[in-house]
Amino acid sequence: MPAQFTGILPESVDVTIIGGGIIGVMTAWELAKRGVKVLICEKGRIAGEQSSRNWGWVRQQGREYAELPIMMETIPIWKSLSDRLRERIGFRQAGITYLARNEASLAEFEQWLEGAREFGVDTRMLSQRETRSLVPDSTAWIGAMTTPSDAMAEPFVTVPTLAEAAVEDGVIIREDCAVRTLDVAGGRVQGVITEKGMVRCERVVVAAGAWSSLFLAAHGIRIPQLSVVSSVIRTEPMAEFFNAAAGDERIAFRRRADGGYTLTPWSNHDFFIGPDAFRNFVSYLPQLREEFASTRFKLAAPKNYPDAWSTSRKWKADEITPFERCRILNPEPGRKELDRVLEFFASTFPNIEKPRVKSTWAGMIDTMPDMLPIVDHAPIGGVTIATGMSGHGFGIGPGMGLVVADLVENRQPRHKLDGFALKRFR
Repeated sequence: MPAQFTGILPESVDVTIIGGGIIGVMTAWELAKRGVKVLICEKGRIAGEQSSRNWGWVRQQGREYAELPIMMETIPIWKSLSDRLRERIGFRQAGITYLARNEASLAEFEQWLEGAREFGVDTRMLSQRETRSLVPDSTAWIGAMTTPSDAMAEPFVTVPTLAEAAVEDGVIIREDCAVRTLDVAGGRVQGVITEKGMVRCERVVVAAGAWSSLFLAAHGIRIPQLSVVSSVIRTEPMAEFFNAAAGDERIAFRRRADGGYTLTPWSNHDFFIGPDAFRNFVSYLPQLREEFASTRFKLAAPKNYPDAWSTSRKWKADEITPFERCRILNPEPGRKELDRVLEFFASTFPNIEKPRVKSTWAGMIDTMPDMLPIVDHAPIGGVTIATGMSGHGFGIGPGMGLVVADLVENRQPRHKLDGFALKRFR
């Protein structure tokens, strides 16, 4: 796909954002609304990686409690988009449901809801009868948890559409423009050096998704970020059996705006073993114990991936960097895993037509040991880190953009951010 956002690089801006995913775009848009001159540098395409490859869920349900207040603030932001934008991105507030095949799952839902009630979310438990009424084509579930105010949107079009709106409000975006390094003097950032030249600025946001750890490590900042591969099916249009988004421990499904469904495994993913995986092994032990059975380990990442064995960890400002060698992470979908998803669908919905696969894809989810992002000031003055969204970034993007913009401007945080602090990994 040809670059949409091109042009001459500005000589100077107030803020440069590294990464054109939903966090970078929404942060830039909020800053521009405040009168800040802001540039997004994207090495490939806007939302070319996980921001366009996710499930399209905009959910409060099941969130870590540290994220929940931000997510509850985010829902009204999605709703406040113009009718034209909401129609273009397929935004619908139809609810999200977690389905339980056994008592253990129900107990987990009830435990989460017990802690979430103090926040005022509209989540509630459903009986077996109510669940069968909600999804009448299956008897697989004994109950459920649902949040009617949760929503969904179409990832492939959402972030590029929001980026266009941000440009109308003054944001400068440059695709095919990798930031090679920061220009630092006296412990503070003075600008960024891109493959197309220098841009002076005194504030930088690192929102580079799966590439953030590699970029920050080159500047002496170590974060325990790793990435996993999640695969997705897009079906051909089919008769509607459910008009929202739901899932259990085997399969997740969402009605799409085009009349098809997005089908995914609930938690299974591929993990490439590389230098960072060894370095951060101890930090991830609790997560490994919990998710070992649902993780397929692979001995090496494809060439030029962030944690590939051959990927450079150091480079000079006048050298081609890993960010230019791999413009867009495009991992192969897990074929066997997706075949199992279709098998699960057939056994769960025996009376529904077999879905016809229109396309499949996979994305690299940047994750952290505690499944919470780093949203904090970096040790380098003027640099803010916003990464490790752990698969939760799409839905929370607009609200997190407000939070990151406040950090950039050193405003009083509107939410408690202790759970996102960089120092928790020191």
